[in-house]
Amino acid sequence: MEPPLRKLHDIVIYSDDRFYSAFPSIVCRPDGELLVAFRRAPDRRPFFAPHVTHADPNSYLVLVRSGDGGNTWSREPELIYAHPMGGSQDPCMVQLDDRSLVVTSYAWMLLPQEGVSHQTNGMDIRCFGWNFTFLGGYLMRSTDGARSWHGPILPPQIAGQATYFPGVPIPAMNRGALTQGRDGHLYWAVARSPADNPKQTALDLLVSRDRGLTWAHAGPIASDPGIVFNEASLIETPRGDLVAFIRTAGGDLRAEGLKDHGVVARSQDYGRTWEWHDMGIVGHPYHATRLPDGRVFLIYGYRHPPFGVRARVLDAECRDFSSPEIVLRDDGGNYDLGYPWSCLTADGKVLAVYYFNRADGTRHIAGTFLEC
Repeated sequence: MEPPLRKLHDIVIYSDDRFYSAFPSIVCRPDGELLVAFRRAPDRRPFFAPHVTHADPNSYLVLVRSGDGGNTWSREPELIYAHPMGGSQDPCMVQLDDRSLVVTSYAWMLLPQEGVSHQTNGMDIRCFGWNFTFLGGYLMRSTDGARSWHGPILPPQIAGQATYFPGVPIPAMNRGALTQGRDGHLYWAVARSPADNPKQTALDLLVSRDRGLTWAHAGPIASDPGIVFNEASLIETPRGDLVAFIRTAGGDLRAEGLKDHGVVARSQDYGRTWEWHDMGIVGHPYHATRLPDGRVFLIYGYRHPPFGVRARVLDAECRDFSSPEIVLRDDGGNYDLGYPWSCLTADGKVLAVYYFNRADGTRHIAGTFLEC
């Protein structure tokens, strides 16, 4: 068995006590510049909020840069997008073969109290006494190295998706990496909440043949009445398989002894048919990066004591999950951390990024360098 990667050291990429920073993604530009996108919202605890929360009306998509391989980072984040209707989440950034960048996200809107009783499916969430309703997903694109952004691009609503107010569509969304296949098409695993069970989610495949400008529904990936499938990242293998690494939840799944296990779904025909099975790995959620030797670096948050970030190195076809677990961090303050993403740097290292907290303190963007 090839040896796993060796951890080098940890870094802090961005931290500001005024803000709750979370859900990063990272790319390495052709000239070696590193870009880290993340979601930033006010930390409202100084104003007597009882805790931090993932829904906030002032949650925006931002990014920072490094021109020296990740040793130093820009101090003031650049704005990717401030949604005019609500707070955005999880900027999932990927780089395409033409050097353009695509960011996927989704949003929650602060709901007037009068609107709570008028929801058709009751899919609001409550934070700090505020009610939010789901707005669905969108994409942003940049063709100049993230100096400017175009969008939002609204993907279609998938047939059967629950809606929450009459006449208000819910565009497709997901948290996780889409992938560009060797055919040039973009493949995106998106979550769907069925209209008859809006708290359940299944996964479907969307395909774009024009680098994310338009999208077509290509069919289901995974669904089960007892399992919540969500937060999926895709990768293409050397043989041309599409592989999705998927976070799961759901009562029936736990009853079967698979609590918190991720599953892997595989298509050998470019998304027409899929099969999924348990990976046997506890993670929250997953991201995959291909290493120079062809193996795949699979990273994931670990939201149980000791809280932190972990990873494994898989074979090129992503079929063997028995490699030793690599512990990147085990010093987290509580479960509110993780959501890692990684890339190869210009000098051949792996840089993993994630959000982190120590002793329930400031949520910040951190990273770990590893040597291949």
